[in-house]
Formats: sequence, C-alpha cells, structure tokens
Amino acid sequence: MRRRAFMVGGAVATAAALGVGVAGVAADIVPESAAFRRQLGWTGPDGVVPDVPEGRVTRRRVISRATRGRPELVTIDPHGVPAEQADRLPVCLMLHGRDSSAYGFVELGMARFLTQAVRDGVPPCRLVAVDGGAASYWQASGGSDPQRMLLRELPGWLGGRAPRAVLGISMGGFGALRYARSRAVDAVAVLSPALFRTWTDARAVGVFRGQTDWTADEPLLHTGQLRVKPTAVGLWCGREDPFHDAALEFADAVHPAVAAFDHGAHDEGYWRRVAPDALRFVGERLLGKNA
Repeated sequence: MRRRAFMVGGAVATAAALGVGVAGVAADIVPESAAFRRQLGWTGPDGVVPDVPEGRVTRRRVISRATRGRPELVTIDPHGVPAEQADRLPVCLMLHGRDSSAYGFVELGMARFLTQAVRDGVPPCRLVAVDGGAASYWQASGGSDPQRMLLRELPGWLGGRAPRAVLGISMGGFGALRYARSRAVDAVAVLSPALFRTWTDARAVGVFRGQTDWTADEPLLHTGQLRVKPTAVGLWCGREDPFHDAALEFADAVHPAVAAFDHGAHDEGYWRRVAPDALRFVGERLLGKNA
C-alpha cells in the first residue's frame, strides 16, 4: 500500500472513531490538513500561566455615552510598582475577543504574564481593558459605538492619557487594527485576529449590519491606512486557526515586524503560549527599541 493511501485511510478510520462523519471528511481530513489537526488536538502545546504574583488589578464601572452603557474598566499594573509610578507608565490598550470581556484578560493570566515579562527585562507598561460588547467587533451598531468610546472617552478615564499601544485577541484584533487607523500608536500586537477575506465570510458571523458597514471597517481592506509603522506591528496566528489564511493575507500586505505562524488553534491555550512574546514586543516598542 502506498504511504499516502495508508495515511488517508488511517485518517478516515481515526475520524470515524472520533465520531466524525466519513462523508464530511473526505475532502478535508488528511493528516496534513488543519481541520484534521484541530480534531486530534495536534495544535502545539498550551501556554502556561507563570507561577508569579499577579500585577495590581483594579476594576471600576464607567459611564459611556458612546456605548450607552456602564462598561467595566480594568487596569493591570506590574507587580511591585508603586501606584504613583504606575500612573506614569505608558499604556497598552487590550481589546477582548467575542463573548469575552475586559476582565477576561485577567482570567487569561495577563496580570501574571506582565509580572513575568518585567522580571525578564521587558520595559514595564500599564495594561488597560474595557468592555466592548460580546459580539460588537468593536464597530458601531445599534446606537453603540465602541470605537468612539476608545477614542473620545477612554483617555478621560485614564486621567487624560491616551494609550500608546494596542493589543487585541480575535475580535479584539479586528478592533485593534481598526483603532490604529484612527489614532497613531507606537505598537500594535494582534493575536489570532478575526479578519474576513470576503463579505460571504464576514456575513456568516452574523454581526455586521451589511456589506457597506463591513467594507468600511474590515482591516484587510484598509491595510495602507494604519497609523503605525510596519516595524511596530506584530501578528501571531496559529496554523490550525480558522483565520489563518486571512492573517497570512494581512501579513503579505503589511509586512509586520513579527508574523508568527506556529502550530496553534483559536483558543486560550495558544494565546497563553504567545502572550509573553506579544508583551515583549509591545514593551520594547513603547521604550523606543527596534522602532
């Protein structure tokens, strides 16, 4: 039996054992395919939250006219840095993914990742996150405008200081790149950004009001409008991530300083694995290194 036939046969048998319909896998389930690797969990090791003290986490509700709500504002300062000193640190805005929230970054472990990063010599910064809506994609809809909140209201909540960097995960990656079109920043880091190559793909998520609104906001359609140097853009996306091809297209257009495409799925295990690299990338550029 030829090796490829043996491998495909084994893949189909494995799929059947896992309860995956053979008819549904015939076109895509081969050992080299992303779908098959996701099914078997062949997506690389999960990241581990470091066993170090959490940075100082503060939570408060703010009133947002832009979103017509009372979102939670979460601030994470490096462990051991006095509050008065932390108030002078550069700010990195973090935008959460779909069905998550500002506090989701604490649950992901970012308060400990920040501690470890500073211990490893990464220049310290303050991490700030705010609720943007469970499925907003950080765009205006139904009378709520998260981008307006970030641009006009957030600096006031931070004592008049605008973020100098933005980090986004999944839906937050979409929002981070949209934010960087409106405000110049020193660094942009996106993890598994939820980007859409076509209106058909975007419409399937059931979020965008119509093709015109999606076209106006989709980062892939506005790669030349980012107000940040390519040397200050970092991108991490797993090979088994459904947004992998879109992320590759973005990297080909922008040529970011970091375009990492290791094995990984669209999940917290992958985001925890690349979080240290993303924090180092942001910290060094906020300090002015490699910019």
